[in-house]
Amino acid sequence: MAASPPRRRASPPAILDELFEEILLRLPPDDPACLLRASLVCKAWSHTVSSPRFRRRLHELHRTPPVLGVLHNWEDDAIPRFIPTTASSFSLAAPDSRSWRALDCRHGRALFLSKRQDAEELLVWEPITGTQQRVPVPAAFHGDYPTAVVLCAVDGCDHRDCFGGPFRVVLVFCVDEEDTEQDPFLTSAAVYSSETGAWGELTSMHGQFVMCFEYYCSVVVGKSLLYFLSDGQLILEYDLVRHGLTVFNTPDCQPDYMSDDDGLDYRFNLMLAESGALGVSEELGQRLKLWTKEPSYGTDAVWVLSRVINLKILLPNDALLDATTSVQVLGFAEEANVTLVMTVAGLFSIELQSKRVRKVCGHRGFCNLIPVVSFYTPHSRLKELGGEHHDP
Repeated sequence: MAASPPRRRASPPAILDELFEEILLRLPPDDPACLLRASLVCKAWSHTVSSPRFRRRLHELHRTPPVLGVLHNWEDDAIPRFIPTTASSFSLAAPDSRSWRALDCRHGRALFLSKRQDAEELLVWEPITGTQQRVPVPAAFHGDYPTAVVLCAVDGCDHRDCFGGPFRVVLVFCVDEEDTEQDPFLTSAAVYSSETGAWGELTSMHGQFVMCFEYYCSVVVGKSLLYFLSDGQLILEYDLVRHGLTVFNTPDCQPDYMSDDDGLDYRFNLMLAESGALGVSEELGQRLKLWTKEPSYGTDAVWVLSRVINLKILLPNDALLDATTSVQVLGFAEEANVTLVMTVAGLFSIELQSKRVRKVCGHRGFCNLIPVVSFYTPHSRLKELGGEHHDP
């Protein structure tokens, strides 16, 4: 008698589906490879982890999104453009560092500037979905060391799932007006709207010094205040509501600030204070001094020292060889309250609230880093893998 064909396993009852979802939600969000592997088990799990409901619940349960990795501008083919900060191996297909310079990453989008002189344009890339959109620079754009911010443009959005939605880009650049003797440098800002597909009018101000923004990251405070740090340790504020520019100093800014061999000053870096106000971190050997800007008007900023972090206690011994070994802050993830520091032993991330430290990599040639902060759901990665699943 012929053997009967094997019976197909029945689908688990709904209660098991809900139980599986609860388990998947509790996988560590800072290890996205776990969700990716789970999504390949079967179609039911793939559908669960790629649904908008799952992503919303992920935000509600874990609150603070993790730092998935960092983007850098070091042109070295041996180093991936995206460097994961996660516990296990994880990668994102970021735009080529030889063609694009990373400027910013926020609200599920990363922003790049083309390195081609004959075709200057911006690129908005969604790290989770892989979607790309090119944006032409404004006609008045000029300058060797610009900076920019990309923002979600939806009023009241909690940025839990704003992929594919409207966005704004704020581009800031500085040019030398050679025919102007007094305050010869003109710093300008322009805002692009993806909804209109056009740039607004320039907002400009003259100054005595050129403002180079290449080696520093930006910070957004509230819904409308954008801050940029220049290499002269001047902070530029742009108000999205009133379209105004203001410049003020970092704490105790002195003309004889510490510089590296190239004359670049890495003493201060922008961050968010615990109160949500503008903050800066100051490098002092093996300590970080955290400053908070008090409410003030005009160019006279009032800074209050809020905290001092002893890095010798947090970092491993090989990162600080002796008392003369210092660190360099290369970036700050404002959505996760994580700072990135370079040491003789490589790159480390420090969670400022929990003081948790993680070694990212052993490379040491970075100038600045753009953190990628987001909850990861693998719906786009499944398409890259051909949508294959394996029934358990």
